[in-house]
Amino acid sequence: MTKSDGENPQKTDVKVSLLGGHRLGGATLHERTVTASLIGGADIDLTDIDIPDGTELRITKLSLIGGVSLKVRPDVRVEVHGLRLGGVKDDGPTEPGGPTVRIDAWGLVGGVTVHRA
Repeated sequence: MTKSDGENPQKTDVKVSLLGGHRLGGATLHERTVTASLIGGADIDLTDIDIPDGTELRITKLSLIGGVSLKVRPDVRVEVHGLRLGGVKDDGPTEPGGPTVRIDAWGLVGGVTVHRA
């Protein structure tokens, strides 16, 4: 994860496609990421990065059809917001404290699934 310093405003990564989803890795993400597609979800793996405590990593997913599959470490809190037809599957963090990842998922069909590794 690339963290912006106090002098520069937070950077936002934007990924856009008509068909097909996006595969995102943690080392290439900034503090804010927007992924948009007509049909296709987002497959996000954040297990290989160290998110500092107190930092909120924010990912926004926009699509008509497609959900979010998120892979995080056991200590990461995940907050899910937005509107979508599909549920949220997350057993919660297995360790207290830790950083926060916020998912804003907007779409007609597609849920959010959190895998802890």
